Amino acid sequence: MISRRHFMQAGMAAAAITGAPGAWSRLAAQQALTQDQLLQFDTFGNVSLIHITDIHAQAVPIYFREPAINIGVGEAAGVVPHLVGAELRALAGIAEGSPMDHALTPDDFVALARAYGRMGGLDRIATVVNAIRADRPDALLLDGGDTWQGSLTALRTAGSDMVAAMNALGVEAMTSHWEYTLGIERVTEIVETELAFPFLGANVFDATWDEPALQPYQMFERGGTQVAVIGQAFPYTPIANPSWMFPDLSFGVREERMAQVVAEARAAGAEVVVVLSHNGFDVDRRMAGNVPGIDVILTGHTHDALPFPVQVGQTHLIASGSHGKFLSRVDLDVRDGGVQGLRHKLIPIFSDVIAPDPEMAALVAAARAPFADELSEVIGQTDTLLFRRGNFNGTWDDLICQALLSEREAEIALSPGFRWGASVLPGQDITREDIFNATAMTYPEAYRTEMTGETLKLVLEDVADNLFHPDPYYQQGGDMVRVGGMGYRIDVGATQGQRISDMTLLATGEPIDPTRAYVVAGWASVNEGTEGPPIWDVLEAYIARRGTVAVPPNDSVIVEGI
Repeated sequence: MISRRHFMQAGMAAAAITGAPGAWSRLAAQQALTQDQLLQFDTFGNVSLIHITDIHAQAVPIYFREPAINIGVGEAAGVVPHLVGAELRALAGIAEGSPMDHALTPDDFVALARAYGRMGGLDRIATVVNAIRADRPDALLLDGGDTWQGSLTALRTAGSDMVAAMNALGVEAMTSHWEYTLGIERVTEIVETELAFPFLGANVFDATWDEPALQPYQMFERGGTQVAVIGQAFPYTPIANPSWMFPDLSFGVREERMAQVVAEARAAGAEVVVVLSHNGFDVDRRMAGNVPGIDVILTGHTHDALPFPVQVGQTHLIASGSHGKFLSRVDLDVRDGGVQGLRHKLIPIFSDVIAPDPEMAALVAAARAPFADELSEVIGQTDTLLFRRGNFNGTWDDLICQALLSEREAEIALSPGFRWGASVLPGQDITREDIFNATAMTYPEAYRTEMTGETLKLVLEDVADNLFHPDPYYQQGGDMVRVGGMGYRIDVGATQGQRISDMTLLATGEPIDPTRAYVVAGWASVNEGTEGPPIWDVLEAYIARRGTVAVPPNDSVIVEGI
């Protein structure tokens, strides 16, 4: 049972306000919302799940712009989560200019952000979790991973700040991806000595002995029924991230392994099977169709936020966004040995509307206190909205490429297609915290090297296939590598090795010569021993020298085949 009005309520909250989107005062926008309205839910059934994922260590409220382009290919073409802006509003019944429009689309982002304020914050999330548990005391709180990485404080504390916060929040199980970039020794230390709940990964194996390396699932008794939660870590962790940081582990989708664990959980008495996944939405959609016996997949990794479940056979996929912007509540009616109905709500965490939980606020403040001066130092200002999401470019990475070209004296710059990184509004100061929100990671070296034109094309082709391969099991879920100093044409619908053409050196307008060596600067290389200054130092020096930065529109990538 899925009640359409539950995901429409917040979207329609401001429908009575007239006028151009973004023209209202901040006060008027806030008056259109109340905490009770955001939390309203008609309790259903006997089991409640609470899902958070891809927080990327964002402990305080932020701005985060959703993508204006999110191309789906193969079976995912033209369907959610690859519908954005007006298409998503039409499908979900979201009013233009409403709170959910701001939360879920990039349209008129700056004006609506100034009207509705920031989103997220662990203290606000705690308030929502506490409210749900007041209504359903045994609600099961699950974390989809990418939790311990993405901020200055998480980097400085090697994830301890976020681990302590998740323990205090009452998370009861998690899975993983970027957690492994802390290195296997640190991950093991956290799991064995700091984490208060299971660290699940049915698809994580010991590479030497080819046997499971992590607990595959945890059984919980909730609402008088047995609920199995199976962990599914990001399948391509050793490819997308440095495998030398966790050399003895192997991953993979492992569809047969998932089917085996589902069967084991059912044999052990599970009446509900929940997969806590970091596969990415399209991979989970394929898995839902291929593996029987899964009731709910709480999906993560690709940062998609959907105000309704997507049903594949008997399996419901729940997408809860990223950066702490949303939290999903899922109520299940479990009777006669199985799930008889489902009710869902994607709850937007508007930080100016939801009251902070005092205990979590104090915990977050204490964790940030040793770094307060560093976090708040103003490096410069921006005249441009700085954001990262988008299949081919985002202004944060355009700015990073500018910095790499200038500070590393390069002809071409490469910035990885990460989907994490908070936004900064035009006219705002750029603080050191903002810079680290877009760069904080454990392999930040900004390298300077030479690559031939042929090698550059191979790099672009390889990343394009990871993103646009028609089989989702061959997709790694990020965005296209960002390029500075060079333009190109991409045919999304072409076959592997044939997507990239018309590569051009922007400084001269000349075609890229396959045989010529170009000076290339980049960062986040997965190769061990990469040398160079950390990317945050490169970016900070560039911003500080200019004082105020501006990022012009980027039309260097021509997209075909959509």
